[in-house]
Amino acid sequence: MGIIPVILSGGSGTRLWPLSRKSRPKQFLSLEYEDTFFQATVKRCSRSLFDARPIVVASNDHRFVVAENLAEIGCQADILLEPLPRNSCAAVVAGCLQAVARRSDAVVAVLSADHLVRDIDGFTDAVKRSQSAADAGKLVTFGVEPDFPATGYGYISKNENEMTGECFAVARFVEKPELEAAKRYLETGYVWNSGNFLFRADVFLKEARKHVPAVVEAVEKAHTDLVKDLDFLRLDEKAFKTTPSISIDYAVMEKTDRAVVFPVKHDWSDIGTWESVWKVGDKTDEGNVLFGDAKVMGGENNLVHSYGRLTTLVGLDNVAVVSTADAVLVSSKDCGERVKKLVQDLEASQRSEATESRKVYRPWGNYDVLDVGGKYKVKRLEIKPGGVLSLQKHRHRAEHWVVVEGKPEITIAEKTETFEPNQSVYIPVQTVHRLANHGDRPAVLIEVQTGDYLGEDDIVRLDDQYNRQES
Repeated sequence: MGIIPVILSGGSGTRLWPLSRKSRPKQFLSLEYEDTFFQATVKRCSRSLFDARPIVVASNDHRFVVAENLAEIGCQADILLEPLPRNSCAAVVAGCLQAVARRSDAVVAVLSADHLVRDIDGFTDAVKRSQSAADAGKLVTFGVEPDFPATGYGYISKNENEMTGECFAVARFVEKPELEAAKRYLETGYVWNSGNFLFRADVFLKEARKHVPAVVEAVEKAHTDLVKDLDFLRLDEKAFKTTPSISIDYAVMEKTDRAVVFPVKHDWSDIGTWESVWKVGDKTDEGNVLFGDAKVMGGENNLVHSYGRLTTLVGLDNVAVVSTADAVLVSSKDCGERVKKLVQDLEASQRSEATESRKVYRPWGNYDVLDVGGKYKVKRLEIKPGGVLSLQKHRHRAEHWVVVEGKPEITIAEKTETFEPNQSVYIPVQTVHRLANHGDRPAVLIEVQTGDYLGEDDIVRLDDQYNRQES
């Protein structure tokens, strides 16, 4: 029986703002790679060493994005939904409980969904070579051989006199150090703490019960009372909200006497900052990494990410410029922690750009807000093949739809018709309506809303195939 991947898909990736936002964090970005980071993590575990059905622990807010990402790569999974964030220990406990429910002696590979590993052979080899230690009851953490004195990663010191198979006993865990300490760690054989693990699920649960019983008790109750909703497994909210918020390292790995580390040789990046994106990107002769419509003149070692508009730099070095439809970031390339603080400040100021992109994803497709005025809002709607909006009405706004592409089916009151490109329809306030795309290509419409209140919460759902309560 194969190792069961437990893929942790929480987190908001705020240091990659404005591309990564709470509504669509970095694990669901692809940059210029073929797959999103989440998809690449799933596909990394597709070889015969692994169980073909992973366990994904995800935020309820991202459930449809997770499902869509899995469907695009033809993968079925157990998708456990956390009703609210409670850090990594609770997520790992939930994944292990699900694994044990499937197989009492399950070995799990706990992987972050937002890391980049391109050497799949090296990754598979590392898991295979450390499996004997996991089978022997050790909690294996994967340590990455460092190639520079990083201050943004935690470190692990190996006890080279005590080994289980090819894994070293952990001498100590070290939090993110200052630069001088990082240089010493680099010289004395420390490895980066990747935050990825391999162990028997039952052994981890036993250690968690010993060191953080409150976490296991709460998550166990939430898992026992989970509810199946479509293709999702919803952990019980009442029980889960009582879970202490603590990381797996603080809760278990730094306390257990079963922790061992396997130093990996393959490439690895947590893609945590724009500087880390620059490090792994394809560089010009001047060391610039360019995504999209970007040009640099007289500058070196810059990162520019710009789609939808031309972005240019002249005479600047070592900066990151990220241009999106509604926000632009210009910063020193090494200011990841300051970007995180910037996002916190924007949230405190109630700026929607801190957490929401102009383009909003829904299970039926997406919409892009093109313009907003005092009593109007203009959107571009894209309904994917098979996508169906809820049967709904609005208390305060009327809507005008113009079909641009595709042949959507539109229901207004008791009448349902198929519309062609260049046709339009008007939906008065309080009128029941629905939009569906039964074709094999996306349908695109321009929506003009008019009224005294245009908030996304002005919606009364009468029927919804996605079981949503929120807008």
